[in-house]
Amino acid sequence: MSALMVVSGPISGPLPPAPEVPADELEARLKNLRKEMEQDRLDAIVLSDRKNIEYFTDFRTLSWAYKARPVFALITAADLVVFGSMAESKNVHLRPRAFTAQYYDGYLAEAVAALADIIRKAFKGMAPRIAVDYGQDMLGRGSLELVDALRGLSAKGKVEAAGRTLWRVRLVKSPFEVELKRTAFAIVNDAFDRTIAEARIGMPEFELCQRMQAQIFLNGAESADPIAMLFSKGDFAYGRPPGTRRLEPGHYVWTDFRATYGGYPADRNRTARAGEPEAWEQETYTSMRDMTVALARSVRPGMTCADVYANFEKLWAELKLGEVYGMVSRIGHGGGLDVTEPPSISPTDQEVICPGMILHLEPKLERDGAVFQFEEVIHVRDDGIEFLSALSPETIPVIR
Repeated sequence: MSALMVVSGPISGPLPPAPEVPADELEARLKNLRKEMEQDRLDAIVLSDRKNIEYFTDFRTLSWAYKARPVFALITAADLVVFGSMAESKNVHLRPRAFTAQYYDGYLAEAVAALADIIRKAFKGMAPRIAVDYGQDMLGRGSLELVDALRGLSAKGKVEAAGRTLWRVRLVKSPFEVELKRTAFAIVNDAFDRTIAEARIGMPEFELCQRMQAQIFLNGAESADPIAMLFSKGDFAYGRPPGTRRLEPGHYVWTDFRATYGGYPADRNRTARAGEPEAWEQETYTSMRDMTVALARSVRPGMTCADVYANFEKLWAELKLGEVYGMVSRIGHGGGLDVTEPPSISPTDQEVICPGMILHLEPKLERDGAVFQFEEVIHVRDDGIEFLSALSPETIPVIR
């Protein structure tokens, strides 16, 4: 297994593929989950979500692109079993695995039948408490066929949601995970800086987006799901795909990245302006940037997410910039294998922040046609925090 390359600055060339997850780390993840299962009195958890399966098994396959032949995993106190179609057998046997594999010949129905058969054999006529990986920020990739089969096997005919149990393990990141995230951020930061430096007034949205995506891949990203990338002056629709709008002086360029390295996405907002900003824009930019960085530096283990939000409200009130962007109820979230993870930096989330968490802080302001947002990402440590990405530039990147 190749060592993990630590990258935080400019990218000089394509990075090699991310290394395999160390065996001792996979063992620790499984051990921690079994402790949580015991606490929640769960006998078995069925995994259907790609990120969960990769997290606990490090099994990676391109079969996720197809819906016909699902991959499942089963975790009990004694076993970790991955279920795949016959075509997965060669992939599984490429290297030693921390799981046993069961193969089915067919499609969804045969996959569910194979899973149900192993559960019956494992519990020998008992009715175990079974959970599946559904819940907040965890949709899973199940089906009624899967749920009905599990109900027929589970105690009292009830299938539990395993989301809370799984998140208690996944929320705390290892040093290995932290470095994968750090590398993902370096990839997209470099791609943004290079592409913006070559951008020009008059180019269409889709071209700038394509150039940015191409650079992301050239930097070594393994995937780059469609990013939000738009030009706007007062009509920000952040969820729309890039279109044919052309860049004009006064437009703000807003991006939100999804590129991954080792499966870990670089969720980070970056902005630029077309043409020289006015004095008030630079002043507002500086105020918002400094406030976001100060908020990040205020985070400590033992605080709740609501405590962090209260700090934000105090800092925001001092700026006197008007109303914070109100289309969402939080100004930050957790991050890891998924783009957004619990907890939420909101006034109501009482989750206690602990060492190992990765948090994204991204309050947003729309003002007079401009947008100001700085998604700064921190790793919580025993003695404070560290930034996982280079901080946003001190002045607005300008396209001329």
